[in-house]
Amino acid sequence: MADSKREIERKYEATVDTRLPDLTRVAGVAAVDHRGVMELDAVYYDTEDQRLAADSLTLRRRTGGDDAGWHLKFPVATGIRDEIQAPLSDTLPPGLAALLRSRVRETELVPVVRLRSARDVHHLLDSHGALLAELSVDDVRAERLTGGSSTAAWTEIEVELADDGDPAFLDSVERRLRKAGVRPSASASKLARALAETAPKEERSRKKGATPPPRTAGDHVMAYARDQITAIVALDPAVRRGLPDSVHQMRVATRRLRSAFRTYRKILDRTVTDPLGDELKWLAAELGIDRDQEVLDERLRGRIADLSRTLVLGPVRARLRIWSAAHRSGSRHRTVGVLDGKRYLALLESLDILMAAPPLLPAAARTPHDALPRAVLKDYARLATRIGHALELRPGHERDLALHEARKAAKRARYAGEAATPALGGAAKKFARRMKAVQSVLGDHQDSVVARETLRTLAAQAHAAGESAFTWGLLYGHEEAAAAAREQELPAVWARASRPKLRAALEG
Repeated sequence: MADSKREIERKYEATVDTRLPDLTRVAGVAAVDHRGVMELDAVYYDTEDQRLAADSLTLRRRTGGDDAGWHLKFPVATGIRDEIQAPLSDTLPPGLAALLRSRVRETELVPVVRLRSARDVHHLLDSHGALLAELSVDDVRAERLTGGSSTAAWTEIEVELADDGDPAFLDSVERRLRKAGVRPSASASKLARALAETAPKEERSRKKGATPPPRTAGDHVMAYARDQITAIVALDPAVRRGLPDSVHQMRVATRRLRSAFRTYRKILDRTVTDPLGDELKWLAAELGIDRDQEVLDERLRGRIADLSRTLVLGPVRARLRIWSAAHRSGSRHRTVGVLDGKRYLALLESLDILMAAPPLLPAAARTPHDALPRAVLKDYARLATRIGHALELRPGHERDLALHEARKAAKRARYAGEAATPALGGAAKKFARRMKAVQSVLGDHQDSVVARETLRTLAAQAHAAGESAFTWGLLYGHEEAAAAAREQELPAVWARASRPKLRAALEG
């Protein structure tokens, strides 16, 4: 079973002659416990084209020290990583392999670098003897295992915050080290430094080239598509780990990408993007099973919490908890199953092919200000038609369906504006913000429709079990009122979103 921990650390340049300052002069440090020197031997794995390193991930098998085993690290922010650990074994544990699947897929992981370190460890302790941080001076020897047999050696200082420690403490340690002439390392990790210093000359030359900025309409659309594909791949392990909001964010990236294919069909060849759009629709629907349940759970729990105790009759919370658990456990298992399936991996491969050979049409060569506004305003026109149709209907089932269709059009218009923002600037950003406001009102209305269907089911179950259905009926009434309020709000929100000046500014 793999264990996870949040690693917060900083690295500093050092030499064999570097002397540590008196660290008891750091605020909060009462004593420094010298723990001695340990020998660490780690082999780092990656694909031959270094997909993990490209995303700042590290996978290693390490012996020596207190945490021998397999370590997989995901970047969170500068100096912060999530480390997933698994016991020492000859082969990569399946749990860690699953977390790498979206990046590695069927490609073999091979040893790329071996790092042997002599680690001189010091514990910084408070007045109660509790650990504040571990400071180590590492003499590192790196050996390249692929693409040659180059070696490198260096000395560095590493300061890792204790579990649940205050990150501000590292600032205090850094000030003391800087006063002693110690400077932060230019490399984010030992692996990054080892790869850079042992890379063949031709590889170093290739990495010096910078990606040119987007210029044409096609450049901007493909840059947006690349961002969404990157997000899907990066969020895969977060979904597998059950991290908060990960399913929602992955679903959003999937929908944004599909929406871009549909909006910019004059720029990208539909014969290529339409099949991909179908697969993205499938993936979003599968992710939606889990996400929609999350939203519904939160909504119903909030509604119950807002009621006074005298209005909660019967085991209302217990029934909702049981119902939610039954639905969530199945959907979570299903989501992970989808990510392990061949269809999903084939989709990722197809998206890679798309990025390697973009299916650009002649319109892609136009300037962004010529091609992009037309596509965005076409999505706006679709939304305007659907809003107008929905507002003409009487409240009821048919209007609910029409508002739901308008909601989908609002989301597509919003995503179109967001995709165009890097090229068109403030006008597109403002347009996207107004479309988001429309989407929000329509989304809350649709959530109420779905909640009422669930409340009707829960009321029937309560009645069949001999429980009072009063509270469920009361909540149903609250949802009816909430939906009516959103319908009354919609015309004013739409009037702000559909102002001619905003559309004119978008056209430039």
